[in-house]
Amino acid sequence: MSTLTIRLPDEKHERLKALARSNAISVNRLMDELATVALANFDARVRFETRAARGRPKRALALLDRLDQAE
Repeated sequence: MSTLTIRLPDEKHERLKALARSNAISVNRLMDELATVALANFDARVRFETRAARGRPKRALALLDRLDQAE
């Protein structure tokens, strides 16, 4: 496990402590959960961009047109 030191404005630090307290967790656990969400979003974006690069836009648009017609 690693240690990470960050600098935050005092007001933001106090708000993070209040958020952690309201969720009955430590600030450390809150930061861990926030990092997990950020990494999951990043992974999803990378997967999407990778798949989009391999995709066929004309085929995708044709499929969307077919869906529109089905309604």
